[in-house]
Amino acid sequence: MKTYQEWQALRNTISLHSDAYINGVFTPAQSGDTFDCINPTDESLLAKVASCDEADVNLATAAAKAAFKSGIWSNMAPNKRKRILQKWADLLEEHQDELALIDTLDMGKSISEMVGIDVPDSIDSLRWSAECIDKLYGEIAPTNPDNLALISREPLGVVAIITPWNYPLMMVMWKIAPALAAGNSIILKPSEKSPLSALRIAELATQAGIPDGVFNVLPGFGHTAGKALALHHDIGTLAFTGSSRVAGLLMQYAGQSNMKRVWLEAGGKSPCIVFEDCKDIQAAAKGAATAIFTNQGEVCIACSRLYVHSSIKDAFMVALLDAAKTYVPGDPLDPATKMGPMVDKAQLDTVTGFIESAIADGATLALGGVPEYRDGQGFYAKPTIFTDANHTMNFVQEEIFGPVLAVMTFDTEAEAIELANDSKYGLGASIWTNNLGRAHRVSRLLESGMVWVNTWGDGDTTVPFGGVKASGNGRDKSWHALEKYTELKNTWISLK
Repeated sequence: MKTYQEWQALRNTISLHSDAYINGVFTPAQSGDTFDCINPTDESLLAKVASCDEADVNLATAAAKAAFKSGIWSNMAPNKRKRILQKWADLLEEHQDELALIDTLDMGKSISEMVGIDVPDSIDSLRWSAECIDKLYGEIAPTNPDNLALISREPLGVVAIITPWNYPLMMVMWKIAPALAAGNSIILKPSEKSPLSALRIAELATQAGIPDGVFNVLPGFGHTAGKALALHHDIGTLAFTGSSRVAGLLMQYAGQSNMKRVWLEAGGKSPCIVFEDCKDIQAAAKGAATAIFTNQGEVCIACSRLYVHSSIKDAFMVALLDAAKTYVPGDPLDPATKMGPMVDKAQLDTVTGFIESAIADGATLALGGVPEYRDGQGFYAKPTIFTDANHTMNFVQEEIFGPVLAVMTFDTEAEAIELANDSKYGLGASIWTNNLGRAHRVSRLLESGMVWVNTWGDGDTTVPFGGVKASGNGRDKSWHALEKYTELKNTWISLK
C-alpha cells in the first residue's frame, strides 16, 4: 500500500478523460454540454465531463448495433473472446493504482477500500466471466427419437447498462463483464456523480482488443441519457443499479418503447438481527458497525436497521459505540482513513434531513448527529446512531444511503422476523446467532435476496447478488448474471 504522500504524488501524474467514448473514440457530447465533476474531499473541480443526451444515445446505439450485426464480437470464437477479456483484466491489474485513485478522487471512497476490495473484485469479476465463455454448453431436450430439439443461448444484441456512483468501478464490472462475455454490444451510462473510471477502462478495453462499437460509455444524467436509453427501440435489454424510484421509471419507459427486458438492482434497508445466543458480542458489534459505516453508509446492502435482543442490549450498545468510534471521517487518500466524505452536497443534505427527522420524531441520539458542513472543506458526515427508534419513524422506513443507524429491540424470534420483514425492501440481511437451527430457520423466513450469518457483506464472484420486493429483480455475479444477458432459443429438427 502506498503512503499518503505517494498517493498525492500519483494524483499529480494522472490525466482524466472527460469525453464520451463512442465507437472506439473519445468525443464530446453532440450538444457540447458538460457537467462539473467535483472531488468531494475538497470540492475542487476534477473535470468538465461530456453531458450526453438523446443525440449521443442514438449515435452510440447505431455504432453498437452495427458492431453486433457485423459479428465482429458476437460471432467471435469463444476462446478468442475469452483471451481478449483476459488481456483487458491484465491491463486493469497493470493500472490498478490509477483506477483506485480515480474512484477515490471522484466519489470519496477510502483508498484502502479501493485497493483492498473494489479493484481486486472488479478484476476478479472480469476474469471469472471471461473463463465462463467457452464453458457455456447448450442442451438437447428429451424428445421422441423422430425429432431433435436443440436449446441454445445467444447474445441479446445491444445492452444498455446504468450504474450507480457508490462503487463506480466494481458495479460497472459486475454488469459489463458478463454482458460482454455473452457476446453483446454495450452502452454504459455511469452515474454523473462518478463517471471517470468508466471512461478510463473503456480506453483500456480498446487497447485489449475489444472491437470499436462493442463497448461505449455515455456520461450524462438519468433524465436525459438514461431515459433515452430506456426508450430506445434498438436496445434489447437494460440493466440498472440505483434507487427504487428510478428503477420504476425505467420499467415504465421499457413498456412505452419495445418492452425491452429490464434487470434491476434497486434500494435497500437491510436489517441486522442480533440474538441473545450470540456468544461473541464484540464481533457482532464490530460487524454491525461495518455494515452501516463502510463507504460512509453509501452502500445498497447497508444494515441501517439493527435489532438487538432486549436481554443483551446494554452490553451490545457499549461494544457498538466503541466499534463505531473507529470510523473517523478523514481524507480518503490517507490509507488509515476508514470513512471519507459523502459523494456530494446533495447527498450530505439528504443525510442531514434524515438525522433531523429522527430527532424530531423522538429517537435518542447515541452518537454523531447533524453534519457540520463548512464550504470548501468537503462533504463529511458523522457516524450516527439512534436508539429508541421504531417503525413509525421515517428514517427507519426509508433508504438514507448514509452513516445513520436505527437501533431497536425485540424479545422473541418471531418478533425479530416480523420487524425485519416490515419493509418495502428486500436486498440483504444479517443474522448473529450461535444456534445453527435458528440460523437456517430465520434465513428461510427473511424476505431478502441475500442473508449473511455471523458476518455481513461477504461473497465472491461465484454467488449471485440481488434482492426481492422493491429491491429489484435479477442477479449480478455468478452464472445467473450470464443468463440474463443471453436469450434462449429452441431449434426443433424433424429427423423423419
